[in-house]
Amino acid sequence: MTTDRLKENLVSLGFAPSEEQLLRFVKYYELLIERNKVMNLTAITDWDEAVTKHFVDSVAPFGNCVPELFHIMDASGEVRVLDIGTGAGFPAIPLKIMFPEVSFVLFDALNKRVDFLNEVITVLGLSDITAIHGRAENLGRSDVTEEPFGRLREGFDIVVSRAVSRMSVLSEYCIPFVKPDGYFVAYKSEKAEEELFDAKNAIDLLGGGEADIKEYLLPDTKLRRSVIIVKKISPTPEKYPRRAGKPEKKPL
Repeated sequence: MTTDRLKENLVSLGFAPSEEQLLRFVKYYELLIERNKVMNLTAITDWDEAVTKHFVDSVAPFGNCVPELFHIMDASGEVRVLDIGTGAGFPAIPLKIMFPEVSFVLFDALNKRVDFLNEVITVLGLSDITAIHGRAENLGRSDVTEEPFGRLREGFDIVVSRAVSRMSVLSEYCIPFVKPDGYFVAYKSEKAEEELFDAKNAIDLLGGGEADIKEYLLPDTKLRRSVIIVKKISPTPEKYPRRAGKPEKKPL
């Protein structure tokens, strides 16, 4: 197992990875494969495939594939990012490795995965990153607090989500956590235009404004990816998100 290809891909995305950052990706992969033996974390276990479909895929839209996202993340001052439905830590852990000064919070509804994420955070020596067990529909209510953060609702500059749900549902999970003038970034592989069209009503109701789709190829592949970027322009009405299960059963 060599980090040469990982380094080349990251450089092609505009990053300048240090040896410490590359080593963290290796440690992350080793933990992922070891814990995957006893719990369902990923179907991708080959190193080269993990590099492309997990690590590079996670960081690509915040590199030179979408320069405006890189500039937001790399801005001076504190930037807070929330990853909803993070699973095994994608995209948040790779992003944290590449943007160590950015503050991250990760949500997942399965406690075993949160335990795994806390192990990753400890072993990789990451700071200012926290994994929380819970559902977005519950944690996004205006009366919910989570120590040491206080209210999570409308507390983040950027909210990301990858491979969680279709856009009409995902918007209700994610937009309530975005600050006005912040951004919701949804990772998509295909059908982004169709999903965005179906989600227009939800985005409007939740306080979202202009939405944009950015498409790109992952480095050294023919794998096409896209992100839908929604800027939040007004506070989310108090009644959203609705109770757990309602967004999936009856999208806005």
